[in-house]
Amino acid sequence: MSAAKIDTQGFRALVRNAVIWRSGSQIIGQVISWASTFLVLRILDPSDYGLYAMAAVVLTLLGLLNGYGLSNALIQREEVSRHQLRQLFGMLFVVNGALAAIQFAAAPLIASFYEQPEVAQLLRVLALVFLTNPFLALGYAILSREMDFRKQAQVNLSTSLLGAAVALGGALAGLGVWTLVAAPLSVFVTRAIAMTVAARALMWPSFDFRGTWGIAAFGGTVTLSSVFYFVQTQSDVIIAGRSFDAYTVGLYTTALFLAQIFVSKIVPPLNEVAFSALARIQADHEAFARGFLTSVRGIMLLAIPFCLGLAVTADPLVHVVLGEKWLGVVPVLQVLGLAMPWMTLQVLFAPATNAVGRPGIAMRNSVIGAVLMPIAFLIGVRWGIVGMAWAWLATYPLITAITAANSFGAIRVSARQVLGAVAPAALAGLVMAVTVYLVDRQLAFASPALRLGVLVATGGAVYLGWLFAFARERLAEFVALVRNR
Repeated sequence: MSAAKIDTQGFRALVRNAVIWRSGSQIIGQVISWASTFLVLRILDPSDYGLYAMAAVVLTLLGLLNGYGLSNALIQREEVSRHQLRQLFGMLFVVNGALAAIQFAAAPLIASFYEQPEVAQLLRVLALVFLTNPFLALGYAILSREMDFRKQAQVNLSTSLLGAAVALGGALAGLGVWTLVAAPLSVFVTRAIAMTVAARALMWPSFDFRGTWGIAAFGGTVTLSSVFYFVQTQSDVIIAGRSFDAYTVGLYTTALFLAQIFVSKIVPPLNEVAFSALARIQADHEAFARGFLTSVRGIMLLAIPFCLGLAVTADPLVHVVLGEKWLGVVPVLQVLGLAMPWMTLQVLFAPATNAVGRPGIAMRNSVIGAVLMPIAFLIGVRWGIVGMAWAWLATYPLITAITAANSFGAIRVSARQVLGAVAPAALAGLVMAVTVYLVDRQLAFASPALRLGVLVATGGAVYLGWLFAFARERLAEFVALVRNR
């Protein structure tokens, strides 16, 4: 649909509903998942998470090739025929069947690399995940083109409940590391079935791939970008898995999970909506730039206090949520929390550049990150898992600056505009973090729970108070967005 044909108020309402359903269901689903995860963390041993992290790296890497880039190519197009949907379905079957076979065959080699025989068994079972992807990706493409995130939300929320139940049940039953396999596998299988039904996507695949070069080129570029991004963000687990024992890797990956909760769980659904919405208004340059900057302001307004808050409350948080056996997470989380606002800002650019049909920009940015981050991790590993965390903090500001500079021309925004969008939240977050740190140093608390409650309340009051006093327009804008004004 061209920009001229879009009803502005109707489109805003459509985007708002998409955000509410997609992000709202994600938040509810994640609350359920986190509640289950934190209970399971108390039951399982760090070595269980270390073993699963070693297998998950391979699953994640191959998962980047699963064809979602092909789905994005159809979402970005203005018109799509049923025959093209059937071609996409066929391409997804070919790609994911090959990935399942590769993971199954390579499992012993991966286990030998880590010197952990059980990793091979985990990888072979997890290969079943790829067989669900064709159904998931096709349904996702159909519903995203229609901007029908309500049905996606319903599917994701219901399957998250199932996954949480399976995880908790497996941990209580003494399944150990296999708990971490059973839960996601159950989610993928049921989500594939439900997504197919919700999107009415049951159709015969077509293996006649004539005329699909445009789809393959766009999807291939997005996929390559994802692969390089994987190297950028996951090479630390590979290096840690080779350098430390399973227990230490478990501590590191758990700290990383906590630090990346916002950027990996909250931001992706917002980026999905942003990509679909921005693709529809890509011809209206002014509206496109305005929409991008609005998303940056809104997301960073939430991301900065969350991430900096994790950094300054890491000690009581780990005591309360994870328990004493996880205290090795604290120094890692304190550093990672300072790095994650940079990562959050960086990941907001790719959906925008992809939406204007320029996936090569995101790929180029990912290539740069794929070079810089492994070098930083190889240096940081000499100082243990805390050194790995410092590698994130030392390198990600540079990667974010490079990403922004490479993207400005395509999305027609300037560095000054982006800095202006981020600065008020960044200043308020800095004041909040310093205040919470000083309060924590000056007061004595009877229990970790009381300490955590006081620090969180103090941080929230300072952050909101600073914004109300010095950046009231940002709070007003956020409230207006929620109220669809």
